[in-house]
Formats: sequence, C-alpha cells, structure tokens
Amino acid sequence: MKIHQLSLFLENKPGQMIQPCRVLAEAGIGIHTLTLADTQQFGLLRLIVSDWEQGRDILEQAGYLVNVTEVVAVEVADRPGGLAGLLELFEGSGINIEYMYAFTFGREDKAVLIFRFDRPDAAIGRLRAQGINVVEDVELGHRIHV
Repeated sequence: MKIHQLSLFLENKPGQMIQPCRVLAEAGIGIHTLTLADTQQFGLLRLIVSDWEQGRDILEQAGYLVNVTEVVAVEVADRPGGLAGLLELFEGSGINIEYMYAFTFGREDKAVLIFRFDRPDAAIGRLRAQGINVVEDVELGHRIHV
C-alpha cells in the first residue's frame, strides 16, 4: 500500500520548522514521522501525518506550497544487516530508490523504512513476494506520533 507524504520547502534559517508543526498541531493532525533535508538556502520538510488531505489543506491555507507524493512504508528487522538484506531484494530489478528514511517504533525489534521508489507498485509486488510487511497508513498511525 502506498502512503501519502507531504513535502514543503522552508527557508534554511532558524525557527522555520516550528510554524508548520504548530499549524498541524492546532488542527489536531498528528505527525507520524518526518525528515528534513537542507540546501544552503532551503530545507525540504517531508511529513507523514494522520490525515494527509486535511494536513495539505491546512498547510496550504497557512501559505505553504505543499507537494503530495506516494511513498512505501516497509517493516524491517532492527538489527545489523536488516537494511542490507532488504536492499538486496532490489539488486538487478531496475527499481530505483529515489530516497528513504527510517524510524524505530519499539515493537518486536522492528523498524519502519519509508521509501520513495520510481516504480512503487513494482517495488510493493517484489516486497510482498518475499514476505516483507508493507505497512499501511492506518497501521503506521498506531505506532508513533511525533
């Protein structure tokens, strides 16, 4: 299952990250996970939230340009070699991993990896064929809120 992720640009200067977090909090929207990448002038904030449509609308009303992308959440063993073993599934497949980030959630030594694939449906098929748990949005929401 694909999950909707919100992405927005922020100026790369102190205090810019608090406002979108406040806007979401005031609307009662939980942040499941996020990542922040930077360039010299801008930061790219990527968020997975409890209600992506309302989150997008609220952030746009607050003046942010929001891009919605589909990502795939995958459960992996939280141990040395867990990521390497998962990545081996894509060797020679022609499926590109555009970016990824991870978080742990303290259940049965598992972590969740968020992937942006160039061909998400093919990636999901490959993962499921190997018995890898592709985490659904609802399931992700029960695990963690930031």
